[in-house]
Amino acid sequence: MKLKVCGLKYPDNIKQIAELNPDYMGFIFYEGSKRFVGKDFVMPEISDKIQKSGVFVNAPLEYVLKNVKKHKLDLVQLHGDESPEYCSEAAKHIPVVKAFGIDEHFNMDELNSYKPCCKYFLFDNKTEKYGGSGKPFNWELLKQYDNSVPYFIAGGMDLEKFRIVEQLALPVFGIDVNSKFEIKPGYKDIIKVMQIKNNIR
Repeated sequence: MKLKVCGLKYPDNIKQIAELNPDYMGFIFYEGSKRFVGKDFVMPEISDKIQKSGVFVNAPLEYVLKNVKKHKLDLVQLHGDESPEYCSEAAKHIPVVKAFGIDEHFNMDELNSYKPCCKYFLFDNKTEKYGGSGKPFNWELLKQYDNSVPYFIAGGMDLEKFRIVEQLALPVFGIDVNSKFEIKPGYKDIIKVMQIKNNIR
């Protein structure tokens, strides 16, 4: 199972987390988020072994690709209402992770048109603010998914909830950790990230 640490914005903290060698690190380029990296953000040097993910919400493709090039991103996470056509166009340039808010009413058939153009899916708790709620959803719902595209689980993930995911024995590709591993928005707790990484091992 892969580990993705998302919502990083402070250069010194980014370097500290990078030293723990998570599989993915996520950077938010959506101004509506309190973890927005900022307009003057400069990506610190981190290991090529760590995949850098840029998180975007309903952004013009030009803005996405500009930041992909500027920050040498390895993949983009589209966390808004992006259409399959938008994702397909983006995928011509960079691998796409499409995020979906899940609740009891989510229809798994909605994923079908996205499957040809997305490398991964990310399943999060459904909110009006495009994620970041710090709350889990009912992971049992993922038993309805056919696993044709590997997926990350997000939404209030902490050590206790990670153990629940393990017990469910879902074929999870990776977990996305964010708010439960913070000292303040965008600043991660090194000890907590180290603990979850050791538990995944």
